Amino acid sequence: MAAFAQFASDLDAATRAQLERGKRLTELLKQGQYVPLAVEKQVVIIYAGTKGYADALPVDSLHEYEQELFAYIDKKSPEVFETLRKKPELTDELTKMLDDTLKKFTKQFVASREKK
Repeated sequence: MAAFAQFASDLDAATRAQLERGKRLTELLKQGQYVPLAVEKQVVIIYAGTKGYADALPVDSLHEYEQELFAYIDKKSPEVFETLRKKPELTDELTKMLDDTLKKFTKQFVASREKK
């Protein structure tokens, strides 16, 4: 779709949004060589990307977002990682925990970047 978009002068809003989310997901899915992420961290960052929590963030800030998100969860919501380690399944309870945590963290992250 991105290749097609290079030649299209007018893209509808939904297509532009899909392309922008794709850029962010590509960035979020990058892992360092020989430094794979734990499964629970992969689930959290993919969830954040697919549910739109990173949509308003600049692409160049996503590595920082990811690192700070993991530190935030370790400190403020360790039950998210613990739950995913025990039973890697997106239950209603876990989805609510993820949404609450991601809303709080993303709001805090955006606010801290605006101060800079």
